[in-house]
Amino acid sequence: MTPYTTPEQRWQAVETRDSAATGHFVYAVRTTGIYCHPGCKARLAKRSNVDFYATPAAAEAAGYRACKRCTAAPQASAARHSQLITRACRLIEASDPAPSLDQLGAQLAISPFHLHRLFKAETGLTPKAYASAFRAQRLRAHLESGQRSVTEAIYDAGYNSNSRFYESADQRLGMRPRQYRAGGAGATIHFALGQCSLGAILVAQSEKGICAILLGDDPEALLHDLQDQFPKARLIGGDSAYERLVAEVVGFVEAPALGLALPLDVQGTAFQERVWQALREVPAGSRVSYTDIAERIGAPKAVRAVAMACAANHIAVAIPCHRVVRRDGDLSGYRWGVERKQQLLKRETALS
Repeated sequence: MTPYTTPEQRWQAVETRDSAATGHFVYAVRTTGIYCHPGCKARLAKRSNVDFYATPAAAEAAGYRACKRCTAAPQASAARHSQLITRACRLIEASDPAPSLDQLGAQLAISPFHLHRLFKAETGLTPKAYASAFRAQRLRAHLESGQRSVTEAIYDAGYNSNSRFYESADQRLGMRPRQYRAGGAGATIHFALGQCSLGAILVAQSEKGICAILLGDDPEALLHDLQDQFPKARLIGGDSAYERLVAEVVGFVEAPALGLALPLDVQGTAFQERVWQALREVPAGSRVSYTDIAERIGAPKAVRAVAMACAANHIAVAIPCHRVVRRDGDLSGYRWGVERKQQLLKRETALS
């Protein structure tokens, strides 16, 4: 059973001032009209005067006001942490080469260990991964501008050598640097449109694997979506051999629990790819919250960023963002429509 779900568990957390229960519920005192977090150091109220609410918003809707003692300190601390990590990000972005963790800690007057922990909690990335992602973003901007050669763009973005960059160029850009610089020109993507129980479906595959599974009502709109993703790539449709692969994907969409034994060409930021990998580890028939995923990737405060990563996913069902719901169990949004999300979850539950 999940902790802090019964009145008895919640009251025990209040009695022991269990700070780990903060975020799971709040308790309100009828005699004072105030609600507190479980770890509050205020004088303990009588059990008979206490009501429990799942969220602060629910307590406020019932007419209670927040305790200044237990809400002000965490908010101030969170603000200080955000300001500190913002400064760290600006230092990383302004330095070439990127500063080491020890150098960052010295400049910010904080221990490297503490900085590493705060940075990952706030951004979902380590300082080193953030520096790498920022450098790759800068390279993309240089390549897209078309004003520099590939070699110039590599060095201007902060890479020390061509060879080190090219070792992982496909992972950083999703295609060869010259193809990226030309907006995907030269890259070949096979695609096919079809129908499934969820409506229209488009499946696209690059040289590396499935790069898009799109769902919708209008096949033409799905094709426009693919063209927007790869504006200058060579798109090939109607290939009879590829139609068989699409049939396999449609079969997977109809029965996700069966799995999909095809490689994926996943292209996103370092943070997005961590979220998507965590989603692929959620078994069919299960549901997780955005908070659960944030905690699984070691970034418990990055709940909003996790939601944005889910919204940016272009590979429906194979990267199962439909299995993510709100903490209260509500379905929340879905890139391809809440009704499709509901159908997928119902189908998986029936098969599990």
